[in-house]
Amino acid sequence: MRSQLPAVPALLASLLLTSLAGIAPAAWSAEAIVIKFSHVVAPDTPKGRAADKFKELANTYTSGKAKVEVYPNSQLYKDKEELEALQLGAVHMLAPSLAKFGPLGAKEFEVFDFPCIFPNYTGLHKVTQGPLGKQLLDKLDSKGITGLAYWDNGFKIFSSNKPIKAVEDFKGQKLRIQSSKVLDAQMRALSAIPQVMAFSEVYQALQTGVVDGTENPPSNMYTQKMHEVQKFAMVSNHGYLGYAVITNKKFWEGLPADVRTGLEKAMKEATVYANEVAGKDNEDALAAMKASGKTEFYQPSAAEHEALCKAMAPVYEEMGSRVGKDLITSIQKEAAAK
Repeated sequence: MRSQLPAVPALLASLLLTSLAGIAPAAWSAEAIVIKFSHVVAPDTPKGRAADKFKELANTYTSGKAKVEVYPNSQLYKDKEELEALQLGAVHMLAPSLAKFGPLGAKEFEVFDFPCIFPNYTGLHKVTQGPLGKQLLDKLDSKGITGLAYWDNGFKIFSSNKPIKAVEDFKGQKLRIQSSKVLDAQMRALSAIPQVMAFSEVYQALQTGVVDGTENPPSNMYTQKMHEVQKFAMVSNHGYLGYAVITNKKFWEGLPADVRTGLEKAMKEATVYANEVAGKDNEDALAAMKASGKTEFYQPSAAEHEALCKAMAPVYEEMGSRVGKDLITSIQKEAAAK
């Protein structure tokens, strides 16, 4: 009688097959080392453009020894699949949003999801480009992941097919979020109904009324054409969306030293580029959406913005222990430092 083997999920099986040859560069030949860089957004977003810039620089600084292949728009993997694919070695580099690391067991990264925690880009970069940011990336080592850099997308705005100008307007609205306990708490603090959904599915959900609205930096909203299916938006800048560029730890450490040095230089320059274009792209996207006339944008006053932050303040008490209250305090202090 044959022994019965346990069933292996189709995704896991395919990833295992792909990873057998891709996880460890033990037998590099004279051929270029192929590095698959997967992401879920459009090529003309800040992340998409930065990935392409890294591709260009990597080829230059490794003298062609490494060939980066960029796969945008969830061509290879969707939100929930890509981290598993990276850990198995089926893909070599990702730039997932910081909210993605909570389900992986690195809950500290959800501190970036807290509403109104960063006053501006200057305060944000003191964290992401300083020792606190590095300490967080180091926590990924135990997951088989090496953190390389932080890339900005930008500060988020709310959008909906129902008017949103004041805190009370959020009540009962179904708003899409990433998988994040902190973002869930944020929406509930506004009396909205959070709906976790993959980024690639949001446009259709907005179009068909499965959800009323969402939150995104303007560049994501514009490049995914969400403004075509959203009647209203509030330029709230209430939270931050950024990415951590990561790689498979075993793959990275197995690269030839000169190749890794070239890639590190390429990543450093691509990061400067990423953060520069993020600010401009979001400004341009917001202007383009306003010019289209398809979405009515509301600019809250300073008092209205303060009221919005105050309404979401209970998130700090509710979720503080999840990410660590000392970490929250340290980030607030660093971000506000002169």
